Amino acid sequence: MNDRSAQRMAMLQEALASGGTLHLRDAAELCGVSEMTIRRDLSTQPSAISLLGGRLVMASYPGVTPVYDLTEQQASHYQVKQRLCQRAASFIEEGDTLFIDCGSTLIPLLGQLSRFRELTVVTYALNVANAVAGLPNVRLVLLGGLFYASSQSFGSDGMGAAIERLGINKALISAAGVDCERGVSCFHFHEVGPKQAAIATAMQRLLVVDASKFGVVRPAYFASLEDFDIVVTDDERAPGLLERHPLPTLSVTLA
Repeated sequence: MNDRSAQRMAMLQEALASGGTLHLRDAAELCGVSEMTIRRDLSTQPSAISLLGGRLVMASYPGVTPVYDLTEQQASHYQVKQRLCQRAASFIEEGDTLFIDCGSTLIPLLGQLSRFRELTVVTYALNVANAVAGLPNVRLVLLGGLFYASSQSFGSDGMGAAIERLGINKALISAAGVDCERGVSCFHFHEVGPKQAAIATAMQRLLVVDASKFGVVRPAYFASLEDFDIVVTDDERAPGLLERHPLPTLSVTLA
């Protein structure tokens, strides 16, 4: 964290010292910077301040629990996510049908797809669909249903069955939590069905997660580590963590 960023964090902590919350817009105005700069300050280094639903609050404030903010998640660890997606893209082959979920970790992957001549992308995520819809080399299968604005994705009771009728070569799955004993989890329960269906159907299953997800458990469990063929991560400790729970079919690759 540079000096200016540290000064901004100190100013915001002082503003929040008496309790309560501070809207992101007001925090940016107070510090004389953009809202994205405040988000970057919060995401690049550990902080005593949490961003919850567009408002800043001290992490120690009673009742504060992590919630999912898509914009915040996209900004968090972005350079790491780019490296992860570059590594994940190396497993993609010409003509593949890919399942791509709605996690922010996989957004940089979409910029890698234009170099292929022909791909099919299956997704339930609106932001993924918008990104690939204009690519002439990509055939898009968008799974519909009730729209969930918080994750920019769709959900329906029949989505799992629809996925199982497709021939998917590779499922690229992100997660908000990875625990060797308690499995792989995310924030949203409507994602469980399509993730599980893709994992069950795909010929190859890739879990793409950055180091911050290890040792974390989120509300919606959807898979165990043994359900995946490859884990793409940046955490050099990952192979050691998994050695305590040896899975002979699981390969770990570092970005």
